[in-house]
Amino acid sequence: MSLIVDGIFKQFGRFPALVGVSLEARDGEFLTLLGPSGSGKTTLLRVLAGLDKPDHGRVFLGGTDFLALSARDRRVGLVFQQYALFRHMTVAKNIAFGLEVRPRATRPSRAAIKARVDELLALARIEGLGGRYPAQLSGGQRQRVAVARALAVEPRVLLLDEPFGALDTKVRKELRAELRRIHDATGVTTILVTHDQEEAMALADRVVLMNHGRIEQIGAPEELEAAPASPFVFEFLGEVNRLPCEAAGDFARFDGFSAPLLGLKGWNGKGTGLFRPSDTLLDAGADGLPVRITAIAGRGAIRQIDCQALSGHQLTAEVPEHVAERFEVGQRVRLTARRAMTDLEHADRDRRPALVSPLRSQDVRA
Repeated sequence: MSLIVDGIFKQFGRFPALVGVSLEARDGEFLTLLGPSGSGKTTLLRVLAGLDKPDHGRVFLGGTDFLALSARDRRVGLVFQQYALFRHMTVAKNIAFGLEVRPRATRPSRAAIKARVDELLALARIEGLGGRYPAQLSGGQRQRVAVARALAVEPRVLLLDEPFGALDTKVRKELRAELRRIHDATGVTTILVTHDQEEAMALADRVVLMNHGRIEQIGAPEELEAAPASPFVFEFLGEVNRLPCEAAGDFARFDGFSAPLLGLKGWNGKGTGLFRPSDTLLDAGADGLPVRITAIAGRGAIRQIDCQALSGHQLTAEVPEHVAERFEVGQRVRLTARRAMTDLEHADRDRRPALVSPLRSQDVRA
């Protein structure tokens, strides 16, 4: 069943948290809501969970009016950053809780509940921990319990709000892989909120990048990387160099070189050009912007070469180790870029095409 969000607005006082948000989470998809603090991603998750009510808009799951259902009747699984486990209950009791509190008519038998708990302990790879209490577990183990508990009720949608935020880097990476494995094993439609672009790109089938309550772009991770729809998308997904440029048609013209434009074409005027260190090229030849190498750093296959232009602009190139061996600190070289984006698109946002078309009534099956 697809989850369809149609034109959701939500305002807190004078602050617009969601501004006409529309999207579709496809059946069995892993969708990530990515964006900075205040972008609206957690508010959208809370609307889907039934914890907040939107001011306007609709949500449908498999043709059913999702907003008309109580939070309990929506059958969503929720996982939060702080686990929210019951400290006085064992791991097994925590996982079983959602099943044991069901009305008697729909409550599984004790044997069925135990079988489901055992199944989820194995799925989350925490067999043998069923008799322990949350205080006896590591942070990673607690989060596995929280995911297992959310899955116990066989949710139609699994919602995760920054689930790895309280964990260290090593454990975060381990649990990322585990979460994707669990998703693939269960096939439940999953929506994850995160501000970590690496996490979003590693986990998601598609990423919904949000900013100031709006959707900037929706697409597969490789689509956002290859074809960012706006300067915000481009800057949010990685480091950028900045130089004055003049946009003309399909190219950004810098002092000494030109680069093909990413994003929308046809912008004309002066502004700032943005290009990634990984798209930055250094050469001792005659073409390009004159720069002086100020530092060479990094380990492994990629080196970071810092440069300074005559204008004072600080720029960085990321190059393979064997290429970096050609350069040294103090050397004067020429800099170019494979591709660039211009901030002129910020100046006239209304010219940008709608990234998500509003859904019509006939698009939603009753």
